[in-house]
Amino acid sequence: MTTHNVQSKGADLFVHDVGTGPTIVMAHCLGLDHTVWDGVADLLPDHRVIRYDLRGHGASDAPDGPYSMGTLVADAETICDALDLKDVVFIGLSVGGLIAQGLAVKRLDLVRAMVLSNTAAKLGQPGPWHARAKAARADGMDGIADATADRWHVKRVESADSAIAQLKQANPEGYAATCEAIAGTDFYTPTSGLRLPTLAIAGSLDGATPPDLVRETADLIPGSDFHLIKGAGHIPPVTHPRDVTAVLHGFLGGIGHV
Repeated sequence: MTTHNVQSKGADLFVHDVGTGPTIVMAHCLGLDHTVWDGVADLLPDHRVIRYDLRGHGASDAPDGPYSMGTLVADAETICDALDLKDVVFIGLSVGGLIAQGLAVKRLDLVRAMVLSNTAAKLGQPGPWHARAKAARADGMDGIADATADRWHVKRVESADSAIAQLKQANPEGYAATCEAIAGTDFYTPTSGLRLPTLAIAGSLDGATPPDLVRETADLIPGSDFHLIKGAGHIPPVTHPRDVTAVLHGFLGGIGHV
């Protein structure tokens, strides 16, 4: 296992790098960090798995916001270039899925396939995101973490306890600035122009990105696959890692990324 610190647009980004074989890059959701993928990465021993903390999250720097989605996509691009990665499968959870779409549109030479977990081409309307950013800056994470866990449908899920605790400890400015990036993002048109192997994953109980929203995004990309994990909320890599990995194995085998 190796860690890297990659400089990108005024931020030092923490990168976790383990294994050998075909490369997978994983981006996490808003408010958590690269460890949301631990349970899945541990079940992928035949791949090189790159996970990183988004700017404003985890061990990465948290510059003052607002951030733009272009900056978050550029961060992923810079990490891939710094580590000389090519033909990766990029897996994104929630905001990480927006980053996956943006990177595939910008640098198809880097991304041979993508997995969009609990995400969409557009995550709601701007107003609620700006309100959430304002609340995080004014009151800290304690004021919004419980409502977020309810939307994620993980509040009473024991395996998600550590994720909820991590959410409550998230950097309020990094969280708020990322909310502002999400608020300004609408990838319906660029994503509909993508032509690459794509797997979309949804949780049947997810209140943040309901299954129909995830399926709608998958349908933008011809030939994409959609998989519903029954009983899962917004963070199935945490609550249902074996289910997620089983679906990934099928997808990776189907595209020859083994």
